[in-house]
Amino acid sequence: MQKREELYRGKAKTVYFTDDSEKLILHFRNDTSAFDGEKIEQLERKGEVNNKFNHFIMTKLEEAGIATQVESLLSDTESVVKKLDMIPVECVVRNVAAGSLVRRLGVEEGMALEPPVFEFFLKNDALHDPMVNDYHIASFGWATADQVEKMKALTFEVNAVLKALFDAAGMILVDYKLEFGVDANGNIVLGDEFTPDGCRLWDKETRKKMDKDRFRQGLGSVVETYIEVAERLGLKL
Repeated sequence: MQKREELYRGKAKTVYFTDDSEKLILHFRNDTSAFDGEKIEQLERKGEVNNKFNHFIMTKLEEAGIATQVESLLSDTESVVKKLDMIPVECVVRNVAAGSLVRRLGVEEGMALEPPVFEFFLKNDALHDPMVNDYHIASFGWATADQVEKMKALTFEVNAVLKALFDAAGMILVDYKLEFGVDANGNIVLGDEFTPDGCRLWDKETRKKMDKDRFRQGLGSVVETYIEVAERLGLKL
């Protein structure tokens, strides 16, 4: 498979066309950003770790019957993925109160949320990814009602699989975001990535933060902690 011109360059990943019109190459870079790109650093090995971590998690979800964009690892920092028409909203599930939920509602960090909280956010850095709901999505034509319900259902299926996976490895899946797209057959498919960059993970016993909050909050050992998460799950890096 031949890499062609760049399709999209995000804060930490670059997407390339290939000589196959139905396939893309997803390149994970060492760039690390927070606060809508206001804080940016290069962290050695981060691209490799996130690429392999994402492939590992997506494989687990595929094994559980959840369709994902990922097809295969191409190199240490690149994966082959299906081409999707991405829906411009993020699906967020919160199992434990943290982050913006705490700031918005004044609840205590660490509060267990039963049932989990589901939220939609518009993918728009310039607007700081504002929270939206089903009505916004319908009115602005970002997705159909059926697609919205499918994204919700799939997000909770992912939650069931990954909560158990991380729990067995001594971690709490606090919250995370997912992105979905539409494939050539009109199916809703999980796209983008699932890495410690896009979720919150805490150690079950110590509540040590094991995700990108280490970068946001200047806690250090970002990539080292990502590797620890991977190895607890059984992925050797």
